[in-house]
Amino acid sequence: MSEHAIEFLRGWIGEKVHCQAHARIEKQAETLAKECAAKAAEVGIPLEDIQEEVGDIQELIASRLEEAAEADENQQPSSKAAE
Repeated sequence: MSEHAIEFLRGWIGEKVHCQAHARIEKQAETLAKECAAKAAEVGIPLEDIQEEVGDIQELIASRLEEAAEADENQQPSSKAAE
C-alpha cells in the first residue's frame, strides 16, 4: 500500500472513529467503512490499495471502535474514584 494511502487511513480513522456503545459498533463500522471508501475515492486512493494492506476496512474500523469502547470503560472507574 502506498504511503499516501496509509497516511490517509490513519488520519481518517483518527478523526472519525470514536467510542460507541458495544451494541452499535457493527452498524457504526458499516457506516464508517462506506464513508471511508467514498472519501478515499475522492482523494484518488483506490479502496483496493487500502484493502491490500489492512484487509476488510469494516472489520478494522469495528476493531478500533471496540478498542475505544474498552478504553473508555477502563477509564470510567478511575475517574469516578477521583470524584
